[in-house]
Amino acid sequence: MYNGLLHAHSGLRWIALILLVITIIDSLVRMYRPFKENEKKLALFTLISLHTQLLIGVILYFVSPVIATYMERGLIMKNADSRFFMVEHAALMLLAIILVTVGYSKAKRQSEHWSKHRIIFFFYLSALIIILISIPWPFREIAAGRGWF
Repeated sequence: MYNGLLHAHSGLRWIALILLVITIIDSLVRMYRPFKENEKKLALFTLISLHTQLLIGVILYFVSPVIATYMERGLIMKNADSRFFMVEHAALMLLAIILVTVGYSKAKRQSEHWSKHRIIFFFYLSALIIILISIPWPFREIAAGRGWF
């Protein structure tokens, strides 16, 4: 179960990142055009993909044998890998998903089309930057042994 969830979480990150980038570019391009109802579906699908990632990540947080070992020994803050996954990764990803959720909710309530796209652009771009910082990329020394998927 753990390995399947870990692979799903790592693989689905690419879908979430691609949707996030496409939504940011789309909102930037459409900022000066009239807002159509079908355009908010892209932002909604991005929101759903990030919330799915959050759900899988929360489950991984509680079923991970590596994290359980560090918790039993009380080494969470003393080990860079466990601190990254238990504190930094979790907190920054939660912050990014909150930004996307707030941005989507604020954009829905706006009456002017440029305002909807502007809000989505800035909130989603902020979330993308935070997500890129907190992903355990293979080239980072924190995530030694982590792959691209």
